[in-house]
Amino acid sequence: MHPARQERAGQGQGRGGPITVKPLNPFALTVSVPPHRHCGVTVRSRMANILVAMFPAAVMAAMTFGMPAVRVMALSMGAAVFTEMACDYFMDRDTDVANLHAFTVGLAFAFLLPASAPWWLAAIGSAASIILGKACFGPLGGSPFCAPLIGWAICRISWPAFMDIDASMLGTDLTYPLAQLKNFGLNAVQITDARALFLGKQLGGLGAVQIAGVLLGGMLLVMRKQVSSIIPVGVIAGVCLTAFLFNRLDPSIHPGPAFQLLTGSALFGAFFLATDGPSSPNRQIPMLLFGLLAGALIIVIRTWGAYADGVPFAILLANLFTPVLERIRPKPFGRS
Repeated sequence: MHPARQERAGQGQGRGGPITVKPLNPFALTVSVPPHRHCGVTVRSRMANILVAMFPAAVMAAMTFGMPAVRVMALSMGAAVFTEMACDYFMDRDTDVANLHAFTVGLAFAFLLPASAPWWLAAIGSAASIILGKACFGPLGGSPFCAPLIGWAICRISWPAFMDIDASMLGTDLTYPLAQLKNFGLNAVQITDARALFLGKQLGGLGAVQIAGVLLGGMLLVMRKQVSSIIPVGVIAGVCLTAFLFNRLDPSIHPGPAFQLLTGSALFGAFFLATDGPSSPNRQIPMLLFGLLAGALIIVIRTWGAYADGVPFAILLANLFTPVLERIRPKPFGRS
């Protein structure tokens, strides 16, 4: 009942004059929208956990590629933070750099770059990730795409020569297995040992190919319940099933599931990119279908696409299906 009506209803005539009954607390029966109890997780704490989970792969990248890897990661994170502060200033709103999301976007974008990337490529791509992958859709949570993949796609299409890995610039004898597979076939791949691939002895995205560090960080996120295990399991299952089918069709051309998982950014995409909250489904069945779709697209793009590592484009394409997958909902109780 409205407080004014309560007050009028409580007025009456007594022997000593009018009697006024105080109105009830107008907020006593107010029911707010859920959640009614905060779980204690904040954006800052979640981003901090993601940064901690990415730390092992970052250390491995620095140990493998040296200062060029540190330079790319530092430039990318710095450009992301500066761009977000500038966007907040020109949009006349309080900056939310303190929630660490810009650091996460910048580091994730750097993980997809080669260690030989020039400084301007890291800066432009990181800035594009913030502007086109986040700021254009409002505050955090509104983007339909995983932000680092937007910057990567722009750089990959606009400056393909600089996105390719220059092993001579890095002074290393490591090779790029996915490029050898794409350009020369399976027999030309020089690194096929699973242990070497697991330890990051390959070229590719400077952090994404550090499989041991990525897997350790991904398991940490799952155990701390920062991400659901459904999407990573779906991506890994999609990669393995599709790679198995292609391998059964012609094993002389198509490598097996282990090679596809341990090369490129497949596991990094499964744990850190496909699990991006705003651009992925949030129900169990849609999450599983989303992961399976992304995993299958990875193998399809690697096999028939123009790019050696199809993970970023596969996840971007899967992001487009998120609204459709979100329509898969449980039937209301009692409805026939």
